[in-house]
Amino acid sequence: MSEEIDLTGDGGVIKTIVRHAKADADAPTTDNPVVDVHYEGVLAETGEVFDTTHEDNTVFSFEIGKGSVIKSWDIALRTMKVGEIAKITCKPEYAYGSAGSPPDIPPEATLIFEVELVACRPRKSSNLGSASEERARLEELKKQREIAAATKEEEKKKREEAKAAAAARIQAKLGSKKVQGKGKGKAK
Repeated sequence: MSEEIDLTGDGGVIKTIVRHAKADADAPTTDNPVVDVHYEGVLAETGEVFDTTHEDNTVFSFEIGKGSVIKSWDIALRTMKVGEIAKITCKPEYAYGSAGSPPDIPPEATLIFEVELVACRPRKSSNLGSASEERARLEELKKQREIAAATKEEEKKKREEAKAAAAARIQAKLGSKKVQGKGKGKAK
């Protein structure tokens, strides 16, 4: 198991690297504070998944340090590099705590997120070049998600066809055994 890193010094946010990024990978900075992530969140006590981007293959984007996400994410994502996957364990005071907890998450819950930092980039600017670049970037991400979803659907279809073919072969074998067993004058 990878080393656990106490990011807050009080055990409130523990990071365990699941997959290291390449050495030259980008990291969030003041110039690139907007991050795109894939994640799955589970309740530590039960292991129940309460939120994920994996089901619909979406990317969640936010700007670090703006308070738009739970404290533990602002803390942990600053320490990550693009391509890194980390398990982030968040005590309640660094997660939702008593204020603002979604209805399906108890305020006293410890949460565990597996987060992949997909990209980091500059915040949106008002100039037209940045807006068109952002649209192009979002279109590219959308295409990548659609390709991944189509590939996943094709694989599912192939598995279903293989199951149906296997079931048909078994049914045919069973049918031929019944026909062979019904003949008269069988040798004993």
